[in-house]
Amino acid sequence: MLRRQFAEKANQVGPWIERQMDAVTAIGMGLQGSLEDQLHRLKEYEQGVFAYKPHIEELEKIHQAVQEGMIFENRYTQYTMETLRVGWEQLLTSINRNINEVENQILTRDSKGITQEQLNEFRASFNHFDKNRTGRLAPEEFKSCLVSLGYSIGKDRQGEIDFQRILAVVDPNSTGYVHFDAFLDFMTRESTDTDTAEQVIDSFRILAADK
Repeated sequence: MLRRQFAEKANQVGPWIERQMDAVTAIGMGLQGSLEDQLHRLKEYEQGVFAYKPHIEELEKIHQAVQEGMIFENRYTQYTMETLRVGWEQLLTSINRNINEVENQILTRDSKGITQEQLNEFRASFNHFDKNRTGRLAPEEFKSCLVSLGYSIGKDRQGEIDFQRILAVVDPNSTGYVHFDAFLDFMTRESTDTDTAEQVIDSFRILAADK
């Protein structure tokens, strides 16, 4: 009886968490609507997740009864309480991270005076090279993205030195990845008042050398 009770609830909660996660990830890709639209939708999802919490709490109570009944296997569901807890925490983290990123992008856009069209171009380029949809670029993906946007990065030793200097600016903590916020900041820092990609490279060469 307890097995079925837990399974019935878990089989509702598990797919619900997965659907919310997919939706939040899709919004985070930034392909639909303005930043304000994205922020509004993310906050709606945030409210929906908070409102759903009683279902998690109910499941925890059933799980406790299952544990007390010394029941350790359940053939009626693929979900365990542990996997659902992890999924729930990941969902909350993803929503918070996406809200922070969109708010930062709004600040960057407004302070740099770039248009929504420019922002969309940057986002489309970033997403194109973010093949596994992680919201971040590995160094080689970042380099390909820069080249696609018109940047001239030499294949010689000097080109590699220049690229490493740029990486030091966009990934100052040496995480091995470039997130969209840092990418956007890089793209907008000089693009508003320089004419060519080479000038942007030169300015970042100077900036990185000063660090």
